[in-house]
Amino acid sequence: MKHTLPLNRPALMLTLASSLLLAGCDKAATPPTNEQTTIWPALNFPVAQDPAMEQAITELMTSMTLEQKIAQMIQPEIRDITVEDMRKYGFGSYLNGGGAFPNDNKYATPADWIALAEAMYQASIDDSLDGSKIPTMWGTDAVHGHNNVIGATIFPHNIGLGAANNPALIEQIAEATAREVMATGIDWVFAPTVAVVRDDRWGRTYESYSENPTIVHDYAAAIVRGLQGSADGDFLSERRVISTVKHFVGDGGTTGGIDQGNTEVSEAELYHIHAQGYVGGLQAGAQTVMASFNSWNGSKLHGDRYLLTEVLKERMGFDGFVVGDWNGHGQIPGCTNENCPQAANAGLDVYMVPTQAWKPLYYNLIAQVKQGVIAEQRIDDAVRRILRVKKRAGLFDKPSPAQRPLAGRTELIGAAEHRAVAREAVRQSLVLLKNNQQLLPLKPQQHILMAGSGADNIGQQAGGWTISWQGTGNTNADFPGGTSIYAGIRKQVTAVGGSVELSVAGSFQQKPDVAIVVFGEEPYAEGNGDLDNLEYQRSNKTDLALLKQLKAQGIPVVSLFISGRPMWVNPELNASDAFVAIWLPGSEGAGVADVILADANGKPQYDFSGKLSFSWPATPQQTAVNIGDTDYAPLLPFGFGLRYGDNNVLANDLSEDSSDATNPQELVIFERAPRAPWQLSLHSGNDSIAVSSSVQQLGSISSRTFDNQVQEDARRFEFAGTATASFSFGSAFPRDLRAFAGADSQLVVQLQRSGPVPDSVLLGMACGADCQASQNIAPALAAMPEGEWQTLHISLSCLQQQGLNLAQVFNVLTLESRGALNISLADARINSTTGSKALACQ
Repeated sequence: MKHTLPLNRPALMLTLASSLLLAGCDKAATPPTNEQTTIWPALNFPVAQDPAMEQAITELMTSMTLEQKIAQMIQPEIRDITVEDMRKYGFGSYLNGGGAFPNDNKYATPADWIALAEAMYQASIDDSLDGSKIPTMWGTDAVHGHNNVIGATIFPHNIGLGAANNPALIEQIAEATAREVMATGIDWVFAPTVAVVRDDRWGRTYESYSENPTIVHDYAAAIVRGLQGSADGDFLSERRVISTVKHFVGDGGTTGGIDQGNTEVSEAELYHIHAQGYVGGLQAGAQTVMASFNSWNGSKLHGDRYLLTEVLKERMGFDGFVVGDWNGHGQIPGCTNENCPQAANAGLDVYMVPTQAWKPLYYNLIAQVKQGVIAEQRIDDAVRRILRVKKRAGLFDKPSPAQRPLAGRTELIGAAEHRAVAREAVRQSLVLLKNNQQLLPLKPQQHILMAGSGADNIGQQAGGWTISWQGTGNTNADFPGGTSIYAGIRKQVTAVGGSVELSVAGSFQQKPDVAIVVFGEEPYAEGNGDLDNLEYQRSNKTDLALLKQLKAQGIPVVSLFISGRPMWVNPELNASDAFVAIWLPGSEGAGVADVILADANGKPQYDFSGKLSFSWPATPQQTAVNIGDTDYAPLLPFGFGLRYGDNNVLANDLSEDSSDATNPQELVIFERAPRAPWQLSLHSGNDSIAVSSSVQQLGSISSRTFDNQVQEDARRFEFAGTATASFSFGSAFPRDLRAFAGADSQLVVQLQRSGPVPDSVLLGMACGADCQASQNIAPALAAMPEGEWQTLHISLSCLQQQGLNLAQVFNVLTLESRGALNISLADARINSTTGSKALACQ
């Protein structure tokens, strides 16, 4: 049982936690006295170099051509290469990005994954075209279980695991993940993420275990051991996968919490705060490190030789290889996705180069070595590191993917023992923030109302990086074997004679004894989750209205809050009798029932044990409050978490004043991807489909993501012209956008056309089947230079004049074409302060 801090003494809690933080930094790595390495000390690695292995690598490299060496440094994506490409070029590795599947099929079976792994492997060792027999390896983002595969166990996201503060449990989770990954023939996992988040507006906050680097340090070591095995045990055996600590370094410290932004900190802070996950992970034997998208004091990490080479490889002594992130090299000043010698010279060993950019990059690197732009010694160093990892992983000796011991064992995908570990992780991750009159645990013999968008929604409770990149487009049917929160509660309640009524909107046939409302953030990933402040449901507080509606009827309310970060929810806290932060629990929602429901005798089944690994904000603007700050004054401090029987700490009348929050001047619809709550859909004739993949087609319209500025940040739509077709960004529930009813508000879209434009292209919004408004933008499109991005402005007042009701908008953007059209979208938003001239009303 974990030690419980005295809940009525937050100052003492802060003091103890601060001491742990400082002690943890000292524990992670005590800086040596040598002035040259004061900040970045040499690490102790559990895997020493084997002279015989190094000699074998030398002999192999002696026989390799420059073309074969460069191929080892190229990592394309499965949507952009064929098996024949692998046979011709012999890539050192390849990956599937989020939302990429064998045959572009979301419902690809484990057998489909194995078939692709086997085909790529056999092509890589076929020397008939490229003269190379070096086996390739497949990397995947299995960041909370094997989350790209239908039916896999989906564990809680890292933020919830941080609240559990149990490294032994983390190691179990990693072991289970490794088994499920190996069952599909994949060798390499891009985990753990070891970011230490300083500003919770960052859209990747839920990928971080904690704001405390001690937790991150210890968890990094645990997950690396779980994925790879222990160096003195089954290290990289046939039941283990290669791990990656990422993203080096400072990704969680960007100014303003902006994804891929600039981390402006001293070198000492970079090490003591942001690098502790690497200290833990590398000393546990991690074999690869992923470079970060962010900059450090203005220098892009993919091109920072000081950090990648002098610090990571030379001072810290890392002898594995550094892999890039999704076309991250293309963000280095002077580089493009197709041409970037700067990254290799900085110390990048493997270019992650999705899209067709891999081919020109490959040939450019060859030419740059021949021209002396990149030294041959640098290429040899990179290739030696890659081959060293492959040798350590036994890839030259193991059977092919389809013949490995775990390959094809479909019973491992979502295995009962794995789900049991995930359910235990859910139990330990829950944090009780409020419990008036000891309402929890609930007696299961009662009549219980389940309400809210997350009650019976496994996709919402799983969050981003789940099947699709953004975690959107999923239904409960996409989680065979999984359990929603409602299903878990219903099973336990009905087993002892109680009853449960499900109503998302909160209506009921029989007045309940208690209502459980499950609500929170919709799924998102990476920069698509960036916020400008932490107020929950800023302009349309439908969930708060539901809580108040139930309270007004005299019904006790338990709030279960789904989120990827702490948020300002003072109004929701006031409207709740009990409030639990459940984070993003994954596929095993039954773990929630285990804690909030009593047994048949009214006794707790499991007590709350989760503690906040992130400080909870006191205001919407308290976005960067972290333990150890000189002015530390959160609503709830790091380490907080009630247990059954504890007295409440929170008042019932918390301030609901958010007047200092920024007034809504902008609503993002599409920025890199649809921004929650908006879901992209395609429509052709009478058919519609939610877009859940990077490549999708319906009738006469197709959609595909592509790289404009960063990873898959734009979408191309092709209208065949054989039928009226459209795409839309909509929500299942109407959204109140009356905050944008001012005369200056505009719908702003950044578009690019290719080819001719038909006479009618309608851009607009919809508030129901008989409540639509649009403008014909065909003349404006035709006037655009072909192939260039242009921004169009549509006045919302024009649409209102046509009858658009901003109080209940279902589709915030629709674009319809009745003829052939090729058009791309890079950005879409509603803005009330652009000052730009809009198209004339029609």
